Amino acid sequence: MVISLSDPLELPCGAILPNRIVKAAMSEGMADKCNRATQRLEALYRRWSGSGAGLLLSGNIQVDREHLERPLNVVLDNESGLEALKRMVAAGKSGGARFWAEISHTGRQVVSEINPAPLAPSMVDVEVMRGIGYTFSPPRAMTTAQIHHAIGQFAQTAELAKRAGFDGVELHGAHGYLISQFLSPRTNLRKDEWGGNIGNRARFLVEVLAAVRAAVGPEFPVGLKLNATDFQKGGFTNAECIEVVRRLNSTSLDLLELSGGSLEQPKMMGVALKDEGEDGLMASSCRSEAYFLGFAADIRKVATMPIMVTGGFRTLRGMEDALHGGQLDLVGIGRPMLVDPDVPRKLLSGEMQEAPKPEAHLEMFHHMPWLNMQIERMGDGLEPDPTMDGADAAACFVALESANLETLLGARAALGVA
Repeated sequence: MVISLSDPLELPCGAILPNRIVKAAMSEGMADKCNRATQRLEALYRRWSGSGAGLLLSGNIQVDREHLERPLNVVLDNESGLEALKRMVAAGKSGGARFWAEISHTGRQVVSEINPAPLAPSMVDVEVMRGIGYTFSPPRAMTTAQIHHAIGQFAQTAELAKRAGFDGVELHGAHGYLISQFLSPRTNLRKDEWGGNIGNRARFLVEVLAAVRAAVGPEFPVGLKLNATDFQKGGFTNAECIEVVRRLNSTSLDLLELSGGSLEQPKMMGVALKDEGEDGLMASSCRSEAYFLGFAADIRKVATMPIMVTGGFRTLRGMEDALHGGQLDLVGIGRPMLVDPDVPRKLLSGEMQEAPKPEAHLEMFHHMPWLNMQIERMGDGLEPDPTMDGADAAACFVALESANLETLLGARAALGVA
């Protein structure tokens, strides 16, 4: 039987997704000064709920308010923001889509103004280009007690997400955040049971999954975003990813989303800033429009859970070929939905054969600011503006994030929090 994008998918836990297109997780940065959900987030997800996507993934919902990816991330570490989050979740489900929370801990990838001494597996600095607005402090190597505390934080946030009404959770184990840091031999230099061989480096991920499953029960979907490769010399490789997936087969994971790269090497945006290591040659030989599809095919050979691939899909033909070829079960779409929020519906109906390519007319360092300013527009109830100039968007975004950081730090100072 030929599977189509419009077909439902039953997950191992028994939950059913109505079709095979997923709105990928994209950071919003529109929480209030106490990192609670807002009416603007409700407006944003209400718009996406009617997009036709079978599943919406939220942007980073942080498990630890000292480890933020952006100043105004939503943080879900206690019940104080639960009622506001329930309203956001209801908006996201209002059009019939399923809605999952992506839950994350940044580890060392948090700017120094928010946390001058972040936690990480080991004391390895973030290596980014200077002069692009990021400042990171050297991280502290986590103690065993702090590792177990972080595992508990993931479980607590997952349980709270379930109470907020989310239909599932996805652990962010990619893009250089804490789980990814434990997996990579570049960032995990530990000599104890949490470091060394790939089994030890995967221990944190496996224990987080077990704790989350215990917190949410057997019938609540739990997914994972994992790098197919870090695309960095000496980093987490595709071969190691395949070994990790073999270990995940014995867990109750319901969905594995494959991505790649990190803040140091933003391959999830189709960009390489450093030596790509042993997996770079394979990536360059892949003919697919999707960045990670060639890696997904090999991972699919060993994985027993459904596979989702995000990054680079633009044509209906490319998506259908990947699905029909058995390389994946779900297609993740991100950036095109910031130009036209109705891309999934148009693809499913056949009205659209090729999704928008906002990256085509933008300079590399304008991509993320331009996309984030489209999210800002949608949060204000406006439609995206495809004509927005990249340089103007970058200037607006820098000013916005500076103001948001000042808001966050002011709120913390008022509460006597350093």
